[in-house]
Amino acid sequence: MSDSHTTPSTQSFETVAIHAGNTADPLTGAVVPPIYQVSTYKQDGVGGLRGGYEYSRSANPTRTALEENLAALEGGRRGLAFASGLAAEDCLLRALLAPGDHVVIPNDAYGGTFRLFAKVVSRWGVEWSVADTSDPDAVRAAVTDRTKAIWVETPSNPLLGITDIAAVAQIARESGARLVVDNTFASPYLQQPLALGADIVVHSMTKYMGGHSDVVGGALVVSDDALGEELAYHQNAMGAVAGPFDAWLVLRGIKTLAVRMDRHSENAAKVTDMLTRHARVTQVLYPGLPEHPGHEVAAKQMKSFGGMVSFRVEGGEEAAVEVCNRAKLFTLGESLGGVESLIEHPGRMTHASVAGSALEVPADLVRLSVGIEAADDLLADLQQALG
Repeated sequence: MSDSHTTPSTQSFETVAIHAGNTADPLTGAVVPPIYQVSTYKQDGVGGLRGGYEYSRSANPTRTALEENLAALEGGRRGLAFASGLAAEDCLLRALLAPGDHVVIPNDAYGGTFRLFAKVVSRWGVEWSVADTSDPDAVRAAVTDRTKAIWVETPSNPLLGITDIAAVAQIARESGARLVVDNTFASPYLQQPLALGADIVVHSMTKYMGGHSDVVGGALVVSDDALGEELAYHQNAMGAVAGPFDAWLVLRGIKTLAVRMDRHSENAAKVTDMLTRHARVTQVLYPGLPEHPGHEVAAKQMKSFGGMVSFRVEGGEEAAVEVCNRAKLFTLGESLGGVESLIEHPGRMTHASVAGSALEVPADLVRLSVGIEAADDLLADLQQALG
């Protein structure tokens, strides 16, 4: 595994996660940034903004702290925090695209992202096509002279596919397109796409960044100042910003991101080992497995392989649903990345919107978000659920 996954700062990732943007309060010395639960700010005369703040849609000190932290963690020039991951994606697409433009999207992507392209963005004249982004040649073949963005998830949701970020970044540069990488499954602790050539990183902060299933949020981090300004303009103009309490919750979660991701990855490896040996499991999808087609690329561009595991079971869709229903410690629910373990059936839950499309997922697929509980307890629950 690579050991070069640090931020551009001279400090380690763990230190940056705790301290970037987290300046002690100048009034009281509080070591945690206050929650500025405020809508407007007293100005020092007309046009005289105190600290640059006038209205909390445009900027809020708690959100500023989070945005500075996000940029530092991803090694970017600017971070922007939104009300949800899809709000971040929507802002990005409106800033980047115009009617007649084209986007390459992955053949394995979050159902909400697909819905945004298929049912929303396409209505105002943006075209999209699907490619297997784990194959650089397939990505290159999908690019047209109108392609303005190439969209990648790695690891992907829910099939845990791996895309070579550096290789696809080269294709994007050659075609004059922007490379967008959804880094939600990996988090900036395990993978830093901007350092590998990506232009924009997307996060659902609801997942590993928040880490406790108690907040919804989204983020964009960019490597270019001008693009950052353009996105900030759209963020303010469209208004789907992260609220101050939500920003504070994510800041709190990020402080333990490194230690949580280490435990998620450790537990997921143990779960994967058990599943590969279970008689009822027909396939395990996890980039940490040597037989995974993206294993070598993942080992090159990730610190470790993360906490998401998918597997297929004999008996088809009904058998997969029954496994989900029988689980007890693994909570049946959508989302992922919290300290507690979750189980779901993507075909009927998170990815129902892709049914009948090129992104349709196998009906016998079960997706796990492996939490940080004791591994032996997790293994026992999966064994009883599988029967």
